[in-house]
Amino acid sequence: MYAIVATGGKQYKVAEGDVLDVEKLDAQPGDKVQLPVLLLNDGDKTVVGSAPLEGKTVTAEVVEQFKGEKVLVFKLKKRKRYHRANGHRQNLTKIKVVEIPA
Repeated sequence: MYAIVATGGKQYKVAEGDVLDVEKLDAQPGDKVQLPVLLLNDGDKTVVGSAPLEGKTVTAEVVEQFKGEKVLVFKLKKRKRYHRANGHRQNLTKIKVVEIPA
């Protein structure tokens, strides 16, 4: 059984017990968060659409808040002597999927 959920402008395929890194959520470690379901598959049938999935949410527990790996942003205009280097570290939340609706 798996579900497709949306958070942070992205979609994730999750199953019960999965641990994944998502964009920062406003929750403390140990809190439960509800993620909206876009698709639900129980092995036999697949449920898609807003009407049958209205009100269904996946429950996940926040494990930790952390910063991701550093990404190098490098700008260059060749033959113009222009170059800039900048770094970025995204704030992320590690969540563990606890329950998927039946």
